[in-house]
Amino acid sequence: MDGGDNNNSDEVFEQLVQVGNRLVLWVAAGAMVFGGVVPYVPQYRDIRRTQNAEGFSTYVCLVLLVANILRILFRFGRYFETPLLWQSIIMIVTMLAMLNLCTSVRMATELSTKRRSFIATDSKDEEIKVPKRLFLDGALLAYRIEPLPMGGNPSALTVC
Repeated sequence: MDGGDNNNSDEVFEQLVQVGNRLVLWVAAGAMVFGGVVPYVPQYRDIRRTQNAEGFSTYVCLVLLVANILRILFRFGRYFETPLLWQSIIMIVTMLAMLNLCTSVRMATELSTKRRSFIATDSKDEEIKVPKRLFLDGALLAYRIEPLPMGGNPSALTVC
């Protein structure tokens, strides 16, 4: 009987070790998949709350997008673990979300800045400034090129 109980406890111990190993593998895979995204969650919330994306570089998003797309393409040639594939997919989605937020915040900031400058120049007290381009357009209209006379010489162009 002693040998049967020992055999039984060894089987239970092996099953517990297998369950523990699977649990560790799932936790490690989850950490690999979501570990790269975690730092961007506070940045996303901060940019959304303050509506200011000045401290965030969109070049980082570009580099990470290219790297993760290349990793997915590399998988077609040489197989690698599925959690790394999921990590790339989730990072691409995260970077697209960050780029979407940053561009919308920056566009809203630019529009409000342009509105403020338009309102500031609309004041009656300020001096009216004519853009330089109007002067160039007027100067170009002052000179007119006459059509070539029949059988005429191109060097005989006259400027009025």
